[in-house]
Order: sequence, then structure tokens, then C-alpha cells
Amino acid sequence: MAFSFNSGAGPGRSRFRGISSMSEINIVPLVDVVLVLLVIFMLTAHVMEFGLEVEVPKVKQVRETAEELPVITVTKNGWLYLNEKEVNINALAGLVRQQFAGAKGAYVRADKEAVWDVVAQVISALGDAKIPVSVVTQPEDEADRAKRR
Repeated sequence: MAFSFNSGAGPGRSRFRGISSMSEINIVPLVDVVLVLLVIFMLTAHVMEFGLEVEVPKVKQVRETAEELPVITVTKNGWLYLNEKEVNINALAGLVRQQFAGAKGAYVRADKEAVWDVVAQVISALGDAKIPVSVVTQPEDEADRAKRR
């Protein structure tokens, strides 16, 4: 903001004698701050995305569930994650039992391009530990049904 306080007295103030004050708001600093914040949010938005990127297969019927169970993710490269932390398949069942003692089962979320052998090994390891497995899928939409025909 710019203000001018002129009493009309004193040397050097004779040229501002008729102007009492300037009360204009300078919005340039506000615009600068807003643009800087916009750039920061644009650069960090991709970091705040949730979870691993896995494209699960689409099926005709999907059962809705709201159970809180551990999620084992199999990426298309064959990497295994237990709730977004990388794990070894040999320690998988023990970690599920240790970290989720009261869990009644586990979700297996596998990329549709994942090697089936890895998915089968995960299901087998959880089955050996008597942990029920549910497979995560997404519902098929009209475009997918038209492609299949």
C-alpha cells in the first residue's frame, strides 16, 4: 500500500500540497504469491497420489465390500508389496500374521499384465498359512463389453 501523509508544512513538500493521501491497493505482490503457490501445487500434485499404480482386471460382476484387510499388490514386473511396502514372498504370510493379527483374510491386487506364476505363488503362500484370499478387480463398463463381443 502507498500512503502519503502531507501536512503541507516543511521544506520539499510544496509539490504535494493539494493531494491529501493516496489509497490504492497494490495487488502485484498478491498475484506473485498466488502464482508461486500454484506452481508449487502443480509440481507436488503427482507426489501426493495414493498407492501403487496397478491396473486390475475388469470382470462382469464385482462384489462390494467394506472390510479393512491387508492388501498384497503384485505389479506387472512381479514385485510384491504389503500395503505399499515391498516384501519377500517367503516372509509374506508371517508378515500378514504379525502386522495384521486380527485380519480375517487378505486382498490380492494384481496388475492384469502380471505374470500368473507370481500371483499363484502369493495365493498359495497365503493359503498355506490359512489366510483367506480375495482378489481385487474392477467392474466392466459398456465399452469393455463391446470390445469383447
